[in-house]
Amino acid sequence: MAADQGRMGHKDLIVWQKSMVFVNQVIDLVENLETIRKHYRLIDQLEAAVTSIPMNIAEGKGRNSKKEYVHFLYIARGSLYETMTLLEIFLMRNWISSEHFQQLESQANELGKMINGLIRSISRS
Repeated sequence: MAADQGRMGHKDLIVWQKSMVFVNQVIDLVENLETIRKHYRLIDQLEAAVTSIPMNIAEGKGRNSKKEYVHFLYIARGSLYETMTLLEIFLMRNWISSEHFQQLESQANELGKMINGLIRSISRS
């Protein structure tokens, strides 16, 4: 499963495309946090976690073996869980609304299912 000759095949993956939309929405949310005190470390961690999702999907797609690809998909899934845990903290602190959280949680659930499906598909082939 070598990477396409000069072509960025990860951009064709719907899970990558949806994870990029998710990243953009989380970063938009962070830029409008409802907190007087800026919690830069938590914000930085959230941005690192959420951007790690599509980055690891892309890196895995660019690897030369199924085993490596699946490994990076597991990392992407872990980053998704980390993102949602941080958003849960932000919700508990009332820095984000429950509506925003529920919308992002719904997208995260969809992404998680898509990543799991891709892992199963690669592992079977």
